[in-house]
Formats: sequence, structure tokens, C-alpha cells
Amino acid sequence: MAWAEPEYSSADVNWAGNTLRSATDFFTADMNHALQIINNWRAAHAFPLNTFQITLRQRGRKLQAENPLVSQRTKRLVSIYAKLEARPTMRLTQMQDIVGCRAVMRSTPVVLKLADVYRNGDFSHELKTEKDYITTPKRDGYRGIHLVYKYRGTSRNACYDGMLVEVQLRSRPQHAWATAVETAGTFTGQALKSNQGSKQWLRFFALMGSAIAAAENSPPVPGTPMRIAELRDELRDIEQRLGVLQVLRAYRTTVQNAPRKGKYFLIQLDPETQEVRLSVFGASESQRANELYTQLEASIDKGSMRQVVLVSVESIAALKRAYPNYFLDTDVFMKLVQRVLVPPPPPPRVRAVG
Repeated sequence: MAWAEPEYSSADVNWAGNTLRSATDFFTADMNHALQIINNWRAAHAFPLNTFQITLRQRGRKLQAENPLVSQRTKRLVSIYAKLEARPTMRLTQMQDIVGCRAVMRSTPVVLKLADVYRNGDFSHELKTEKDYITTPKRDGYRGIHLVYKYRGTSRNACYDGMLVEVQLRSRPQHAWATAVETAGTFTGQALKSNQGSKQWLRFFALMGSAIAAAENSPPVPGTPMRIAELRDELRDIEQRLGVLQVLRAYRTTVQNAPRKGKYFLIQLDPETQEVRLSVFGASESQRANELYTQLEASIDKGSMRQVVLVSVESIAALKRAYPNYFLDTDVFMKLVQRVLVPPPPPPRVRAVG
């Protein structure tokens, strides 16, 4: 299989990142050259990323009876731009999540066990940073564990040496929360994932983060009520004022073309028409998929709600479960919300007979 290799120096990649950061017009010669460099830089990460997702899948399978939901993705150009803009001193070669793979495990205890396997197990790659958002949740409600590794290649794969790959570990409820934030941000036109937008929507997700944490016997989100009754009352009040469940139910997408079996999936989402288009590529077509990915991203007008992302999952059946936000699907999250707002009645009291 032919994997893309880096064709440009680190200085070239960082120049491309700076050009993207300061771009006011995407249709200049400099910008076109910068996009070529960025596309190659992203595409060249496919080999290290594939290595990491294979290891993640193997390790996850050893910890639970059913297969974990393992996926991988390449960072969107708009997300690269947003991160570079937010961090003016960051060089593109320093960005830790250009590519990443994720395992969604059955429960938080299994997530913690998997994290321990990475910390203590035999692994030839260098752990660069670790962020445990389960023990210390973000204030916006996000929870999960992020591990960033520096790839260490053999002499045969030396061209990839030093590339960064992010490994994310989540429980199913944590994954439902995270993808629901992205979905709500998409159809409300707000950057909720970046903690920007309506204070009421942001507060709702912070409260739900704490509610899920309570169900998982994990530390609460900072700044949210400690008592579950108080948490439920505030959640119910915001849900009624925003009509959260009604809004979430109103959005569904239709897939415009039935994909064939493949390795890489290029997802195009148009929230305005609620349509999704899938382009599917085989295992040997990574480079071609990345090239089309860059072309489609560059064609999106500024201010458009259209999105495109390149991902990989084990099967088409796993695609919607791994990336429900690109199908505007929040069913799992809505069930979690309903469970918090309408808790099950207490078991009946048993009267002693005698």
C-alpha cells in the first residue's frame, strides 16, 4: 500500500500555517501553495495514525467483551485555521491533533483501565502530553482522556518520525455528550464546542456534563450544583426555556448516496438542506481521499454552514455511531437528558407480613 510521505520541510509547513492564519483571500497563488503543503502534511500523518488506531483497537478489545467503537479522523481545515488564529505563536508543526483516533468504551471504569494500559504498557512511541478530563472535567462539561504521542519510526519509516498523534478515550455517555455539543452548535450556528455562543445553551451542556458524571460516579463539572435535585431543577428550567429536546428532535439528515464498503469516508454535511453526502475510498486510496478533502474544504464559502471531514471506521454501520454529529443525530444524548429530567420512580416498599 502506498502511503503519502512528507514532501516539504518543517519550515515550509510552518510557512503554510502562517499563510493560512493570515489569509483574507483563499484564491491567491500563495494560498494555493499553502493548501498543497497543508494537504501533504495532513496526508502524511495517515501512516502513523493507522498504526495507532490498530493498537487502540487491539487494546480496547482485550478489556470488554464487545468490540469498542474505534475511529480515526483528520483535522478539518477550518479547525486548523481556528486553532492557529486563537494561538498566534503556535507553529503548524506543533499542533498536536492534526490527526487522532478515538475509542468509545462501554463505561468509565473501562476507559480508566485502557488509559492505564497506555501509561504502563509496553509502547515504542513517546507520550508527549496527557489530559484527564474525567478526573478534572472542563468547565464546559467535556469529559474524556486525551493522550498525545510522538511517533517513533523505524529506519524504514523514518520520514514519519516525530509526527504527533492524539488518542482519545471516552465512555458511551461522554461520547454522546461531546457529539451533541457539536450537533447543537451546527444547527444553532454557534461555536459551542469552543465555549462560544448562547450562555443558556452552554450552561445546559455544562449541567448535563455534571449529570452524566454523577451517573458515572465521577467528579462533577466545576461551577455546577453538587446536589442532584438542584442540578435537575436548573436543567429542567433551561430545557423548558430553550425547548432543547424539541429543537434536537427537529433535525435529521438524509444520506444522498448509498456508499460502498471502504476504509475512508469523506462526509459532506449541509445543515441548511439537512443533507449528507458520502464519498468512500479503499485502503489504498488515502492520498486521493486527502486531496479531495482539501479541494472540498477550499470550495466552502466563508460564513457557510457546510462541513466536510475525512474519517475512518471499521464499517459503515459504525460510521453513524462514531460521528452522529455529522448526521445531526442526538438520539442517545436525548435519552440521557430524559433520564435526568424524569428519573425512574423509586422501587415499591415491601411491607413485612407477620
